[in-house]
Amino acid sequence: FHQACSPFIQTARCYARPVRRKRKDIPSHLDDLPPTMLKKDYANVPIINSVDDVVKRLLSLEMASQKEKMKIKTQQLVEKVRRSPHDNGSSEVQVAMLTAKIRTYEEHLQRHPKDKNNRRRMLMDIDRRKKLLAYLRRVRYDTFENTCKQLNIQYSLPPPYSRRITKRWVVKKAFCLKVFREARKLKAPERLKQRREWQARARAAKE
Repeated sequence: FHQACSPFIQTARCYARPVRRKRKDIPSHLDDLPPTMLKKDYANVPIINSVDDVVKRLLSLEMASQKEKMKIKTQQLVEKVRRSPHDNGSSEVQVAMLTAKIRTYEEHLQRHPKDKNNRRRMLMDIDRRKKLLAYLRRVRYDTFENTCKQLNIQYSLPPPYSRRITKRWVVKKAFCLKVFREARKLKAPERLKQRREWQARARAAKE
């Protein structure tokens, strides 16, 4: 024997149901890779042109994982900035590899904003890339500009150093100035004596 539920109880039950939020489609930096492109390990195999279309589809990026797509994307970014075909460790190549990793972390954190571990890794990679770009900007400015342009990186200068003024810092600075002035007073007679000797040598040289 089931008693009919009142409309109030039915409304309360519907209200208590968890509301499922629809996930927004976040654009990825891997979207420009064509699905018909072959994976990195099979792209240069000579026999790949004679295999069946089903096999080609299995070896293409359509069936590839995120890791395999990342290999292709990293290779594309490296090809834009590398100095020679055998360049695998220059500053530009390292910046390109870090850029691919940072963009992947950014997309992951948009879906999972509470993932603190990957956020920490992303900040570490951003810091490494900043140091490499600062080095390139100081040593090879033309290469720095080309790297930022090819990889679509907006480089911002670090803020100027500013010290927080505290009472302890003010007292310490005043004490250091006082010690410096006292030391100059003690060394003043000796410096005056040296100056007179230099002047006497200069006069003797002129005569």
